[in-house]
Amino acid sequence: EETLAGLRLCESGRIEVCGENVTNTSPKRIGQAGLALIPSDRYQRGMLQDFEVSENLVLERFDQEPFTLRGFFDRNQIIAEAKRLISKFDVRTPSVFTPAGKLSGGNAQKMILARELARNPRVLLAAQPTRGLDVSAIEFIHNQILQQRDSGVAVLLFSTEMEEILTLSDRV
Repeated sequence: EETLAGLRLCESGRIEVCGENVTNTSPKRIGQAGLALIPSDRYQRGMLQDFEVSENLVLERFDQEPFTLRGFFDRNQIIAEAKRLISKFDVRTPSVFTPAGKLSGGNAQKMILARELARNPRVLLAAQPTRGLDVSAIEFIHNQILQQRDSGVAVLLFSTEMEEILTLSDRV
């Protein structure tokens, strides 16, 4: 997971995303090539806990239009996008201004999923995507992953849950 996402150097071999060599490039470059990551540790690797939910939802896109114009953040656009994603992914949060670290596990995972899928990835790397979640959150996450697969996104799943592997995987 860490090597594929650019968080750890690749000691041998080659990493390609949709035919593009991204071996030992930055996580940002790997994301630009089309890889989205749902990390195994949502609180340590999946979000900036002290940042607001709205900021976390555009974390990978904050430097692009419409969120940044001529070098300045457009807070209204960031908030509008956060509200759209919160609604679409049913993230239960008191406010877009709530620190992301205050979210429950299921809502934190849905926030991360929303952020990553909003980038329209070509490859989704899902590592332990439902560990520690309640039944309704698991069902929601599974449905989102299956929708991505059905829309042509390549999904690479890492899980210790055999039922999850058999439910979501075309090949094991």
